[in-house]
Amino acid sequence: MIQSIDRAMSIIHILRSDPHRNEWSISELSKRTELPISTMHRLLNSLIDHGLVIQNPNTKHYKIGLLWMEVGLQVLESIDYRNVARPIMEDLALDVKESIYLNIQDGNFGMTIEIVDSPLKVRIAETLGIRSPLNVGAPNKAILSFLKEEERADIIKKLGLTDEETIQLKETIEEVRRNRYAMSNSERTEGTISIAAPIFGYGNKVLAAVSINGPDFRITEESLPQLVEKVKMAAEQISNRIGRFY
Repeated sequence: MIQSIDRAMSIIHILRSDPHRNEWSISELSKRTELPISTMHRLLNSLIDHGLVIQNPNTKHYKIGLLWMEVGLQVLESIDYRNVARPIMEDLALDVKESIYLNIQDGNFGMTIEIVDSPLKVRIAETLGIRSPLNVGAPNKAILSFLKEEERADIIKKLGLTDEETIQLKETIEEVRRNRYAMSNSERTEGTISIAAPIFGYGNKVLAAVSINGPDFRITEESLPQLVEKVKMAAEQISNRIGRFY
């Protein structure tokens, strides 16, 4: 029973491992999991029966089922700090006229769980649930920088960086910890700038990050200092409403 669950979850992890890839063939899944085609076929049929996997009738390839969306939305609704952050994010979006994101940690990744769009016509267009490694993008770096040292070191090892990239990331982390905010330029989406600050909960544990995201032609050197202070203030407000305790 436990072996079947482990195998099923290994399939799910592969199906969601690449944000730029939507479907996988049974032969690819079999190769990645080192399971026979017959075993893979049986597992996939069971996952399909439960709505956890879908097969494309045209390509015969497999992808994540819709049940995960239902489960994910239920989990999101149960996160109190998401509801706490929303009105503060809305105020910030109206103030700075840019899109505001809320990111949380998802293992070695960061995931966007809330977005308040910019009131302007030209704005960053992304969707909920986007995942990227914790070393990519300002909100993810803001989270990574304030994790406990052991957890942070373990994640950095798993990111598969070169020695030079690791040294550079550690220098960035020290800078983020010193300044209490992170910034990225075209790291996840070309032509965009993101400025993020960490959100803390009970025991001063980092829970999330709030970020201002906009096109690089609008976020200038002149406007940057003010945006930094505003996003840090928003993060502090969210932290205090969650019940931050030192």
